[in-house]
Amino acid sequence: MITNLSVSNSLVSEWVCEMRNIDVQADRMRFRRNLERIGEVTAYEISKLLTYKQVQVQTPMAETTCMVLETQPVITTILRAGLPLYQGMMNFFDKADSGFIGAYRKHSTEEAFNIEQEYITSPALAGRPLIIADPMLATGASLILAISALLEFDQPSEIHIVTAIACKVGIDAVAAKFPNAHIWAAVIDDELTAKGYIVPGLGDAGDLSFGKKRQA
Repeated sequence: MITNLSVSNSLVSEWVCEMRNIDVQADRMRFRRNLERIGEVTAYEISKLLTYKQVQVQTPMAETTCMVLETQPVITTILRAGLPLYQGMMNFFDKADSGFIGAYRKHSTEEAFNIEQEYITSPALAGRPLIIADPMLATGASLILAISALLEFDQPSEIHIVTAIACKVGIDAVAAKFPNAHIWAAVIDDELTAKGYIVPGLGDAGDLSFGKKRQA
């Protein structure tokens, strides 16, 4: 399943507009906060699809029944660009566990690259919802590698992929590999360049959030 949050007009569209705007992108705090807010909204939408159970609680006046999550999710992100989006989801799933993946593009030529994954840590996933945050879903290569590595540990009950900007090429690649995953995108763009950049996109989400990387 694919959910495009921009299909219907909402504040998500305004946040995406600010993130794309080169005149606004210089404000790193605003850029990070918009990613965080997309994470918060998406977390709320995902929460509607999870499994709940009844619990009894005592108020000052009487005992009553409430609905709470049956199983807390595991929220995972690809470092470093995914941190603001991840934080937004953690703001809502405040009892969730967390996993982290270190991956990056290693270019052999100007256009050709491989995904290098050097670090992965995760709590137990078996029978739990897995939510993985990556702000840009371009080719899908890094997400496919990350999720495949996580599935070597355990089998989650469901997989949710959360991204701010996605393109159709990346969505098709991820959906082909993980047909049961639910992909959530703030907006979906049509074009992917030969270098693997989304158009119109917004640039490098990690650089815009935390500063330009030093070139090796």
